[in-house]
Order: sequence, then C-alpha cells, then structure tokens
Amino acid sequence: MSATTLTNRFASHLVNRILAIKPLANFAKTRARNMMIERAERLGVPWREKVKALRQLDWESKLAEVQDPNLTYPDYYLRSFHAYDEGNLNWDAALEVECAAYAVHSGIWPEAGVQGDAKLRQSYHAILASKIPLQPQDIADLGCGVGMSTCALKEAYPQASLVGIDLSPYFLTVARHNTEQRNDRMTWKHAPAEATGLPDESFDLVSACLMFHELPQDISKRIFAEALRLLRPGGYFAFMDMNPQSEVYAKMPPYILTLLKSTEPYLDRYFTLDVEQALQEAGFRAPTITRNSPRHRTVIAGKP
Repeated sequence: MSATTLTNRFASHLVNRILAIKPLANFAKTRARNMMIERAERLGVPWREKVKALRQLDWESKLAEVQDPNLTYPDYYLRSFHAYDEGNLNWDAALEVECAAYAVHSGIWPEAGVQGDAKLRQSYHAILASKIPLQPQDIADLGCGVGMSTCALKEAYPQASLVGIDLSPYFLTVARHNTEQRNDRMTWKHAPAEATGLPDESFDLVSACLMFHELPQDISKRIFAEALRLLRPGGYFAFMDMNPQSEVYAKMPPYILTLLKSTEPYLDRYFTLDVEQALQEAGFRAPTITRNSPRHRTVIAGKP
C-alpha cells in the first residue's frame, strides 16, 4: 500500500471521527452551506433573491399533484443531506438545489464559472452520443431532482419521451413547475429508483445523474437490477457521477473533505463500490467508464 493511500485513509478516518461528534458535524454542515451561498452570489447567481421569489408561489397546492401518499420512505433516505436536517424532504432543499448546482459545478473548469453545470451535463451527453449506437425513444431519468438532468436529456434527445423519477415530492413539484414554464411535456413519478413500479422493458435508455454518491451500496446494486428490468433488450443504462479515481479528491485538503462529507453521508460507500463488477453481476455487459470532467465519470452498460 502506497504512502499516499495510507495518508488518504488516515485523513478519511479522522474526518469520520470528527463528524461523529454532533456539534462539530452541525458546524461543518452550516459552514459548507454558507460557502455555497457565498460562492453562488460571487458568480452572479442571486441565490437569496431567487429563493425568496420562489417562496412566494403556492407550492403546497401543487404538491398533491405529484406525491404518492402511500409511499413509505426507505430508511436510507431519512438522513440529513446537503446540510438539510430533513434531507431532500423539504422545500428549502427543493428551492435551493438549482443555485447549489451552479455553485458546486462552477469550480470544475476554472474558465467555465457559472456555466460549469451546463458544461458538465453536455460532457455527459457527448459521451452518450459517442458510445450508444441508437436514438432512444423512451428514457427514464432516475433521481431526477428538480428536473435539471431531465431537461438536459430532452435537449439531447428531443424526439424521446421522458419520465423523471424521484423520492422527493418537493423536488418533483419544482420539476413540474419548471417544465410547465418551458412548455416541456414530461412525466413525473414519485418513487424510489430501486423500485419504480414502471413496466418491464419499457425504455431504451435509463439514465442517472449525480445520484449514486448519495446511496448505500446495497441500494445502488438494487438500482442496477431495476435499470436492467426497465430496459428493452439492447438498451443502455448510463450514469454520471463523482469519479473516485480523480486526483481532485485524492489531493483534497482535510478541511474541505470534512465539509464535503458533512453533507454526503454515503460518500465513503460510493467511493468503495466496484461499479464494473456490480453491473455485471446485475446482468449487464461489461461497462465502459469514461472521465467526462476532472472530477466526474460516465459509466455506460448495455443490456444483452
């Protein structure tokens, strides 16, 4: 084992010990959130102003239109995420996530700035276009959030019908509102990605953007199996997420690593998941894994 690997493991262990102390974890979450807001507003993204305007809308009346009242939330989802004590099950997270994405992705390419998020999604779609020898007609977007990934897929595949699936009815309500403002026609489904309830073999492409780093390994493996079930023979499963092999994370200062982990409770488990092996065990062909940014990778696996 190299000295660098030992150092990284020690730093990760130390961070986990720090975050096990609740007052320190709360301080780290608050600091991480404030840093994001400050970064966004330095970039010209009016975080506070935009969120204040969104709060004026009548969201509660729209919630019932997308929410499945019979859905039972899995335990892994009832955790603090992204500095929100209620994770993704609240309006704060849903109304702020777009601004947060612009802030977080602004640093991927120094010259991109606020366009970093769009460039990241474009880099994903460019790899899909080069690796997938079909024009999908039916696409499922797992963990669609407020629809940023779904809308980007629609731009890449305008002929396709899209279904966005997410566990947060708050996110889905915002997604539906956003697409209504754009006159885009999409379907939204309130369900876990590992048990969507959608019909067998009903999609040509199942996609997931920036979702797996927020999941335990056993749930990720269940999602792989669900994606296989949803795909028609010859279809493709693709996802874009953080790249555990990126030097950016290996060289990340312990202070920044602490802030990151304080908002991502399953990050260690994602970084140690053998994606290639898990996908093949689920029944996919051997996947291709392509770096699409200094910090991200695109994984594509075909269904036989």
